[in-house]
Amino acid sequence: MQQRCASTSAKKRSGYTCFGTLLVVLLICGVPSLAMAQEAAPDSGDTAWMLTSTALVLFMTIPGLALFYGGLVRVQNVLSVLMQCFALTGLITIVWVICGYSLAFNTAGMEAGKITLTSFVGGLGTMFLRGIDVDTLSGTIPETVFITFQLTFAIITPALIAGAFAERMKFSAMLIFSILWSIIVYAPLCHMAWSGDGSLFGDIIGALDFAGGTVVHINAGIAALVAAILVGKRIGYQTTAMPPHSLTLTVVGASMLWVGWFGFNAGSAVAADGAAGMAMLVTQISTATAAVAWMFVEWAKHGKPSALGIVTGAVAGLVAITPASGSVGPIGALVIGIVSGVVCFWGATSLKAQLGYDDSLDAFGVHGIGGIVGALLTGVFAAASLGGVGLDKSMGMQVWSQFLSIVVTILWSGILSFIILKIVDAIVGLRVEEDEERMGLDLSQHNERGYNLS
Repeated sequence: MQQRCASTSAKKRSGYTCFGTLLVVLLICGVPSLAMAQEAAPDSGDTAWMLTSTALVLFMTIPGLALFYGGLVRVQNVLSVLMQCFALTGLITIVWVICGYSLAFNTAGMEAGKITLTSFVGGLGTMFLRGIDVDTLSGTIPETVFITFQLTFAIITPALIAGAFAERMKFSAMLIFSILWSIIVYAPLCHMAWSGDGSLFGDIIGALDFAGGTVVHINAGIAALVAAILVGKRIGYQTTAMPPHSLTLTVVGASMLWVGWFGFNAGSAVAADGAAGMAMLVTQISTATAAVAWMFVEWAKHGKPSALGIVTGAVAGLVAITPASGSVGPIGALVIGIVSGVVCFWGATSLKAQLGYDDSLDAFGVHGIGGIVGALLTGVFAAASLGGVGLDKSMGMQVWSQFLSIVVTILWSGILSFIILKIVDAIVGLRVEEDEERMGLDLSQHNERGYNLS
């Protein structure tokens, strides 16, 4: 009996030993496989947030920007502005699929710390989104979601430019310009800022641009200034009052931009994490502060605050915090909001009057100047001592890096936009005929009326 029990115990110990050995083998062989499987799966929280952010940024163009700009023009041109925003949403989507995404984010041949052609523009390896399917990842999210998120940035940027030549550019000219500009100007700048190791702005220069200060706002603002000058002033610009036809639409559109901008900035964290949370907080702070700053400056100068002023100030704050939203804290956001509200007020009123250009809807005054203010102040308030995330270099060197990225953006956008506009002018002409402009672009370009004027 004792022998049988001993034998049974020995068998149990042997069985336990075999089981333990098998478990160890499974752990050694299986855990890495399990870990790899987990790494290959998208993070559901990050993906959900990025899906939401993508919808929010698209909401900024249609209907947000469309209504904001649509309310600012005269009644005979409101439909033309809505049409431009809607048409660009469709057109740039096609361009992005064909080659835009590849030129912006294809990183083949890039090397950290080395300046090559690929530091300026991506390759064509992912034209027509070749090689991308439901299982392809970009970090912790499906690449399809990342593609669509970045597409919404590519859509709104040329739409911002349209505010500078509103009420006088041919629809055909706008379409051709936007196609060429998106490929030649926007996609390379996007690559310079956000493509990672080997990129000109992020790796070589070391500039900080979390959500598009250079790529979207300075880029669009400079192109807008060039376009406003080349297309020329609207008929009667200096002799006839041209008040907005519906500030109600403008306020509604600005409100949509404010809400959608949380996707723009907090979504640029590409994760549902603390960085996204801080980006959301500082976006709210800067926007609110800039709106109030503009309101009080206007109140002091003109005796009364206006609805147009406060919503334009809010947009200025949104623009200025964009490059800084992933780097600064609440104190930085307060200062950026105050400075952008005051400086953009000056840019959209005094500077424009002094230089005499007709930037119809202040695309340069708000986006160009606001983007420059935000990009420079990012280098200051990203410092840990001022509540930011901290710098890898001295504050002075970081501001210098920010300045260099601004200069490159101004030169790249300004020179290439000028060339593209001249090409478009030679092909179809930039401006509608005088009688068409007087009639309004709704009828002359689209044979429709946004409002019944009878």
